[in-house]
Amino acid sequence: MSDVDPDLTIVTGGAGFIGGHLVEILVKSRRRVRVVEHPNADIARLPSTVEVVRADIRDRAAVRDAVRGGRWVYHLAANPNLWTRDRRDFDAVNHQGAVHVIDESLAAGAERILHTSTESILTRARGREAIDEDVEVEPADAVGPYCLSKLLAERAAFERARAGSPVVVANPTMPVGPRDPGLSPPTRLIRDFCRGQLPAMMECTLNLIDVRDVAEGLIRVMERGRTGRRYLLGGENLDLSSLFAVLSELSGVPVPRWRIPYTLGLATAWLSELWADHVSGATPQATLTGVRLTRRMLHFNSTRSQDELSLKMRPIRESLADAVDWLRDSGQLDVLKRSQTARSTRRNTKA
Repeated sequence: MSDVDPDLTIVTGGAGFIGGHLVEILVKSRRRVRVVEHPNADIARLPSTVEVVRADIRDRAAVRDAVRGGRWVYHLAANPNLWTRDRRDFDAVNHQGAVHVIDESLAAGAERILHTSTESILTRARGREAIDEDVEVEPADAVGPYCLSKLLAERAAFERARAGSPVVVANPTMPVGPRDPGLSPPTRLIRDFCRGQLPAMMECTLNLIDVRDVAEGLIRVMERGRTGRRYLLGGENLDLSSLFAVLSELSGVPVPRWRIPYTLGLATAWLSELWADHVSGATPQATLTGVRLTRRMLHFNSTRSQDELSLKMRPIRESLADAVDWLRDSGQLDVLKRSQTARSTRRNTKA
């Protein structure tokens, strides 16, 4: 006999960047929500009506208690960074932790489980065409331990779906926008640019999506997605210089003039990680995984998923403006005029 509460939705990682926006939508829709968060996570942003359970997803017994009774389970909890001091944490959290959440949710009788994957695992060493939902990748294609851990987690989710379990998978591309409490890699990039801390750049391709569109997309995948399918939640394709050009207009900070060769970037990342591993313990300015990903095609075509889910993405310029304003308002930019003021100045200059 199932003890599932038909009104209960569970979100692991619900106090994170994407998770916070997802929980906000669910609460506004009058859903009963339980957030499962790491014992050390900051939950101040969560609405007061949300039930919070502290659990480390590496602990299977803790996960078993945390997901009990949930009808729908959104699994978002993960280490989203490209570096961690102990590389084994990536597999323990992103791969094994995902298996714990999925399997314990199934054992508890969950009606549907959404595993949140990532776009960075869908890249291959060669290929020039935009990546879509049908791309096939193998562990050998993974760039670094973060990507490998996320790929193995996704494969585990698909294995359970093929066996008949109610599991769906969503792959958001790089989320940007306001209210990123942990400063994910894209938000740190925006912050560092707007602080004038990036004197040089290494060209690469990107796909950016508004974090609020990701949250809405996850809800639609949960409600409409077909079991065992990958849903690609992507926004706009652009290269790094184009991204910096938009940020320059929003912030007044000039685009870096210097371009870093790949070999120099790789050497810099190696030294940065060496210092972080053995001395500082802080996130390095450059990571080996990040540099290696610059060699991959990160342009995506998510048209099929958008059509099936009836999703319309907002312009990424709007998302970037909101991200810059949030960073300024939260005190993370030293000197930066409001993006609206910068836009007004440009209009007056052109006039």
